[in-house]
Amino acid sequence: MAEREKVVLAYSGGLDTSICIKWLMDEHNLDVIAVVGEVGQEHEGLEAIKQKALRTGAIECYVVDMREEFVNEYLTDACRANALYENKYPLLSALSRPVITKHLVEIAHKHGAKYIAHGCTGKGNDQVRFETSIMLLDPSIKIIAPVREWPFKTRPEEIEWAAAHGVEVPVTNKKPYSIDDNLWGRAIECGVLEDPMNEPPEDIYTMTTSPEAAPDQDEYVEVDFKEGIPCGINGTPMAYIDIIYKLNDIAGRNGYGRLDMIENRLVGVKSRECYEQPGALAIITAHKALEDMCLEREVLHYKLGVEHKWAEVVYYGSWFAPLKAALDGFINETQKHVTGTVRLKFYKGNCTVVGRRSPYSLYNYALATYDKGDEFNHEASAGFIELFALSAKTWAQNRLDNQN
Repeated sequence: MAEREKVVLAYSGGLDTSICIKWLMDEHNLDVIAVVGEVGQEHEGLEAIKQKALRTGAIECYVVDMREEFVNEYLTDACRANALYENKYPLLSALSRPVITKHLVEIAHKHGAKYIAHGCTGKGNDQVRFETSIMLLDPSIKIIAPVREWPFKTRPEEIEWAAAHGVEVPVTNKKPYSIDDNLWGRAIECGVLEDPMNEPPEDIYTMTTSPEAAPDQDEYVEVDFKEGIPCGINGTPMAYIDIIYKLNDIAGRNGYGRLDMIENRLVGVKSRECYEQPGALAIITAHKALEDMCLEREVLHYKLGVEHKWAEVVYYGSWFAPLKAALDGFINETQKHVTGTVRLKFYKGNCTVVGRRSPYSLYNYALATYDKGDEFNHEASAGFIELFALSAKTWAQNRLDNQN
């Protein structure tokens, strides 16, 4: 018997990807190599997920700890770019997909696999992110998306097929929510959240205390940055990954980090999404405050537009595209002197910047003060205003002259 061709599957151990293994074996006559990525998500043990993949029929299952790489090569860029999609939430799933895809492609090359498969639906963003990243890394690899091709329309139908084909599934009833998470936070959707008028129930949150139940005493934290990347907490040098975990804990226990929004998906659907990102939101809040102090005005203003485009490009799945690299070039140049310390105050769901300092601060007390020591040249203002407004003044006079 001829050896079957191989497919590398992005595997989570959930219902869809568990069925994918058997589907790829039976319907596509392929040997399946499963890949489980550890990016800081909640789980009960990745070794158990690996063994389930092997029992289901995978010829191999890789469990790859991607956390350090995820932080040092992806979340660094996200921090410097203040990566907020639609200026609302810190990019989350869009940041983990490219690092997972990179390993999928590497493992496909290792095994000579012609195919990569994923378990994404036809209505979400992740199908675009996985497939675009695969195409950009190796255009010769063929992509299979079983969820887009199989006939199942409902979760019970999938469960029934799994039982008939001996596939272990993690649950027998529909979970109330769909959750995707990594160490940068959690995205929650579906269930009662699909009605935008329903207030999110408290049971969707695992990283944050409700603001009402948060401590009655405020908590201050100082975050140190070097060239735009967090490097310490309260004066103690720390690795970026440890700072994320630390701020997830501090901000979370103070009830900070919850978002409830209507999001515009790439495929054209508006979706109600809830996010829980205490550390990410705190880091971006602090980073933006330090940039306010260190970046020259025109650079700061221009960067806002670059940030918006950067977040959009990454949200759309184009991490490995040339535009993203070009935007990185600008952003990285702006970060060379974003070094200093920002003091944050957490209190019952709020995070407030209450202090900042930097050796590269462009804040000049002698120019800013209205007290003694004021060095600002007030006499120069009249001429400045005259020239600044000259074009508009000329226009206004012309319109007045031509009213009649």
